[in-house]
This record gives sequence, C-alpha cells and structure tokens, in this order.
Amino acid sequence: MNTYARLRLNTYATPPAASRTRTGLCHIRMMERKNTIMTDNSWWRGAVIYQIYPRSFLDSNGDGVGDLPGIARRLDYVASLGVDAIWVSPFFKSPMADFGYDVSDFRAVDPLFGGLADFDRLVGEAHRLGLRVMIDQVMSHTSAEHPWFLESRESRTNPKADWYVWADPRDDGSPPNNWQSLFGGPAWRWEPRRRQYYLHNFLDSQPDLNFHNPGVPAAMLENLRFWLDRGIDGVRLDAINFCYHDRLLRDNPAKPETERCGRGFSPDNPYAYQYHWYNNTQPENLALIERIRALLDAYPGTAALGEISSEDSLATMAEYVGERRLHMAYSFELLTEEYGAIHIRDTVEALERQMPRGWPCWTISNHDVARVLTRWGGTNGSPRMATMLSAMACSLRGSVCVYQGEELGLPEAGVPFEAMRDPFGIAFWPNFKGRDGCRTPMPWRDSPDGGFSTATPWLPIPPEHLALAVSRQESEADSPLNGFRRFLRWRHGQPALRWGDIRFIPLPEPLLAFTRHAGDHALLTVLNLSGEARQARLPELGTPRPLTGHGLPAGRLDGLVAHLPAYGALFAQL
Repeated sequence: MNTYARLRLNTYATPPAASRTRTGLCHIRMMERKNTIMTDNSWWRGAVIYQIYPRSFLDSNGDGVGDLPGIARRLDYVASLGVDAIWVSPFFKSPMADFGYDVSDFRAVDPLFGGLADFDRLVGEAHRLGLRVMIDQVMSHTSAEHPWFLESRESRTNPKADWYVWADPRDDGSPPNNWQSLFGGPAWRWEPRRRQYYLHNFLDSQPDLNFHNPGVPAAMLENLRFWLDRGIDGVRLDAINFCYHDRLLRDNPAKPETERCGRGFSPDNPYAYQYHWYNNTQPENLALIERIRALLDAYPGTAALGEISSEDSLATMAEYVGERRLHMAYSFELLTEEYGAIHIRDTVEALERQMPRGWPCWTISNHDVARVLTRWGGTNGSPRMATMLSAMACSLRGSVCVYQGEELGLPEAGVPFEAMRDPFGIAFWPNFKGRDGCRTPMPWRDSPDGGFSTATPWLPIPPEHLALAVSRQESEADSPLNGFRRFLRWRHGQPALRWGDIRFIPLPEPLLAFTRHAGDHALLTVLNLSGEARQARLPELGTPRPLTGHGLPAGRLDGLVAHLPAYGALFAQL
C-alpha cells in the first residue's frame, strides 16, 4: 500500500468491518472521517469519483484491450490521486457493438475483461486501499443478442413476447411514430419474424426493454441485487430516464431550427429536430427510481448516481434526486462546448433553485464527449488550465466525477478514420468524429505502447499523450498530475468545499466566484478561467484570510480587490 493510501485509511473513524453479502464475500466498509459539523456523513457526499473505462486503462494479458486485472494492478496509482471511489464502466458480457453498453448477460464478465473472480479481486483490492467501487448498470435496453430478445422476437405469444417495445407498422408500412435514435435515423427497426417494429433509442442492436411489463423491472432489480451481493458500494445508472416510454406512442413535436443545437447533439443529427417528450422521462420512471432506492437502502452504505439527458435535464435531476429517490445525479450541462464563468454560474444556480437540498454530482468530462482541455481550451489548453478545471469542478457543491486521464491534462486525441471504432463517429464522419478521441488508452510511460499493452492497442495512443505519460509527470513537481494530487489532498481538509452550501458572487467574465459554508467553516473561492491575469473588486466579506497549499497559482487580495494570475485561484477563509 502506498503512503498516501495509508494516510487515507488512518483518517477513518473506526477500523474496517466486514459487510453482509449473500455470497459471503469479505466486503470492507470504511467509516467516514470524523467531523462534528456533518449531520449526514454518507461517503458519497462530496466524494470525488474516478471513472475508469476498462478497455483503455491497462491491458494485463497482451490482447490490446484493457481488463479487470489491469485495473486492479493500477489501483495503487488511483488511490494516490486522493479520490474517494472508482466508477468502472461496463465490463459485462457483450457483443461490443457499443463497447459494453449493449449487454447480453447482466451477471457475467465478458471474457475480454476477465471473469467474476477477477471482479471480486478488484473489489477487494479497492477496499483494501480505502476506495469505494461503483459500477455501471444499463437498465433501459439490452443487446440484440440477449437471450430475452432472442426469445421475444420469435413470436407474439412466447413468455418474453412483451419484454421489449414492439409496435405494428402504420398502414403504409412505415414505423409507428416519428421517434429518432440518438445515433441518427428512426428509432424503430423492422423484425420480419413478428412483422412488427421494435424500439431502439440507441443503436438498432440495442433494443429497448418494455418496463410497462412488470416482469422487466423485477428482473432488472434482481440483476442489480446480484452485484450488490458481490460487495459494490454503488451504481452509476446509465440513461436512467430512458426506461419508460409513452404507452400511446405519440409523435414527438418538432423543434424549431434555432433550438436544435446544444445538449451535445449537432444539427446534422435528426435527434436534434424534436422535443423528446414521449420517448423518455415518463412519469412512471419515478416509481422505478424509488424501487431502486429501496433496494439500495437494504445494503447500507451504497449509493446511486443517475445519468440524465432530457429536455430539461436540471429539472429532471431535481425530480429524480431525494430521500426516497437517487442519492445523486448528473447531466450534460457542463459536458458541452459552451465555456465561461457565466455559463457555469448560471448552470449551477439553476440547479440550486430547483434542488436546494438534493445532492448533485458534477462532471466536465467522460467517455462520451471530447476531453475538456480541448473542448473548453481549444488549441490554447495548457497544464495550468487542466489543474484549474479539475479544481473548479471539485469546488462546486456536490460530488464530482473525474474521467481517467484528466489528472494528466490529456487533450482530445486525433483518431484517423481508418482507426476509428465508435459506430456513432463512423456514421457521422467527418462532421462529428465520434467518441474515440477521449477513449484512447492511458499513457503510463513514454514509450510507443504507452505502457498500456504489449500488443497493438485497440485504439492508437497519440504522441502528444506519450509526452504527458504518468512516468514523466510523477517526477515533475508542477505537472498536472501532481497539481491534481495536491489539490485533492488540500480539499480533504476543507469541510466547506466538501459538504457546504454555495452562493455565487457575480464577477465579470472570466472570473468565477462563490462562497461555501458548512457550519462554522466558510470559504471564499475565486477562479480565473482564462490564460491572462485578471482582477476584480469583491463585495464586503469581512476579513478574508487567503489560504495556501491548494497547489494552484495563488491569487492575492489588496483590500477588496482580488488579483488572479492566469488559471489561478484565490481560496480564503471567511
């Protein structure tokens, strides 16, 4: 165990204890750090959750694809970052049409990633290092190769006939309504065996389950129970607002051309042409959310994080998070190309108005969008910007998800068309280059293979990533990696940043300013989102005392005037 992991373990209030699991697995639950100001010290509140994309983390067996043993081998590194938990993207059995988000067996590890014993060892090693483990649950759809679908498509009378969303064609043979797939084109595919269409909100190889059939939610909850029994600490619920559809299959209304951009959909994708009122985010989904929460409550210490993408994602987050619903949720508002202090402030304040007591989770990067340094920094992204952006996300009220490689300041990789693997990108090339650019393998060392694999990696590792390899940054005191570590160590000692409320101070672009309060702890935060020094006058806030140790270029106070260096920060005790 590394030194920092030991320090983390030593800060817990009580020794680890074995958990309850039907399988008898040893599951260590760590108690929260002592802090008398907390009334709810659940581990997930204020947690920094590190997302691992298994295909691209570390290949342990030389086939060019990352796997579960590879993750376990690098958990010591993850613990050294100072994060609280890992979220492991899908590793379930799958034909990999959508790289694991098309599941053919919800209770099996795909042989590409290992086996159940490898998963159990991964959980055990994470818990030994004081890390919680969250995994994806893909509930709204399956692979077209799932046994349920293979049975369902055979006839209209078999036991699984109504487990998917089937509909008769219109009189002219066309699909039953105008719903569009996120990946482009109609959300319906003809199945000649049944002479009906089936719904697919994503790829046509990802048929949507029919949650209106009571057998479906019951079966999916049992699949979740299977992993809870193996000792996981939480779940990230993929596209959780897509489980239910409108029973009447009403057409979605058209969206004006002026509203077709945003929320991550380009105007060349017909999905952007509609208001998605009927193919997702239905009222029945709330009852499912409550059943998921009830199941998790039977496993003390577990948490649910929902991914939300709806017409008003912030409103849906507020609706889905609560005492009997999800513990946390995130949406795509900070995963778009729109950047600036006003956009961030307006987004967070909008959610605060709708969800003053619920707990959000923020993310500025993941496996579905261009890396944040390129998305927000363009060609001007720099190591200092990378550290500042991570600190910004980790300073907002809520928890935060950090995507693997963001701690290194990786830019978006340029993947040539002939090397692309993402079906979304291949379909929309060259206007949209897909998601491969953020999914390239982690660069562990500055060598042709990046220390990722002894074989040709499933996606190429760009030369600019090798220059930012972990092995190079470890020894550089001012590297993004060490800046990330310093900030998270410092943040762990700031209760106001981890748990406090938030109040914004309106300052001119590009300065983002707010206060955080938790009991007797109050903190002023001012961040410069630009690469040029800035200054601004603050309102009267008493006598702020600037704090050091956060690792960012430090701002200073001259009376009520804050002076911020490029990509700098001012943290001050109030």
